[in-house]
Amino acid sequence: MGSIKGIDRTDDRPVYVVGGGPGGLAVAAALRGRGVRAVVLERSGAVGASWRGHYDRLRLHTTRRLSALPGLPIPRAGGRWVARDDLVDYLDAYAEHHELEIVTGVEVSRIERADGSDWLLRASGGRELTGRAVVVATGHHHTPRIPDWPGREAFTPELIHSRDYRNPGPYAGKDVLVVGAGNTGAEIAVDLARGGAARVRLAVRTAPHVVRRSTMGWPSQRSAILIRRLPLPVADGAGRVLTRLTVPDLTAHGLPRPATGLATRARAGATPVLDPGLTAAVREGAVEVVAAVESFEDTKVTLADGTLLAPDAVIAATGYRPALEGLVGHLDVLDPSGRPRVRGGRCTAGAPGLYFTGFTNPISGMLRELALDAGRIARAVARG
Repeated sequence: MGSIKGIDRTDDRPVYVVGGGPGGLAVAAALRGRGVRAVVLERSGAVGASWRGHYDRLRLHTTRRLSALPGLPIPRAGGRWVARDDLVDYLDAYAEHHELEIVTGVEVSRIERADGSDWLLRASGGRELTGRAVVVATGHHHTPRIPDWPGREAFTPELIHSRDYRNPGPYAGKDVLVVGAGNTGAEIAVDLARGGAARVRLAVRTAPHVVRRSTMGWPSQRSAILIRRLPLPVADGAGRVLTRLTVPDLTAHGLPRPATGLATRARAGATPVLDPGLTAAVREGAVEVVAAVESFEDTKVTLADGTLLAPDAVIAATGYRPALEGLVGHLDVLDPSGRPRVRGGRCTAGAPGLYFTGFTNPISGMLRELALDAGRIARAVARG
């Protein structure tokens, strides 16, 4: 990995890739494969920083073969469902294998148009970097989001975002409330229940679709890839049949099947929960499903149905925000939710040469989509 200490401006017009996660590495490798110099700028001290900080239990819900980045398979030793540490090792090996030019400890704060067709990046240490194109790959899991619940600041028990959760050890014998029934919330709730927490409750605002990670050896990811190609009503019907055949009805336990179709929800950004053991834990009573959180007061949590809880700790699995406003908000490239208007090999009309990857969470698998995006971006840059 390189260093740009003492350099205030570059004149060789590389393509700058902002973010050294899987998306940034994949784009850099694809560009290098087309003879285009790419420099990855990573604000932390190593590639794959967000993956390094995930909880210990984490395994990919997508298969090893369908999660590899372009040009290097994930080693078979990682198994079918790759663990966090194995993925981190793979990202390190990927950067080395492709001899990527990576600069760590540099945070880009603003991207602007420079003279002509170039782009100017303002970075930490007063650096100004000029490139022919820029790829923003800071990622879907950039900045933790915790809702501004009334009374949150005065709540005295522990309240953390799921990004700061590592393992159930500190919660042994405790009453824990997990907020949010996405994949992260479901997995943490199961981890706590199996790891010695005295009581685990999962606060759910909108019941998720729950699907098995695989059925008779067939991974749900492959079904998701097929479903994405179908008309929406057909895809919703296929999802309905799949879940009814493979996942028990948990309505009696407070987790009903959603009325909105799986594909419809997915296209709106709500990915299904790939069951990490949640259905079994809910049926056994090891994880109790409760209503959504409404507010906090001292040591109490008020739920949407009026129930008062007094947990020892609250873990908010409430997602992330891309936090792109300061970086590119002035360029009219973001939609009202703060996400890029376009991604992959496309650019907005007013920002040619500015690309985005990694800001969606598709049911077909994020790593797979990052790999596809990398090829599209590299082709577009090479053509330009």
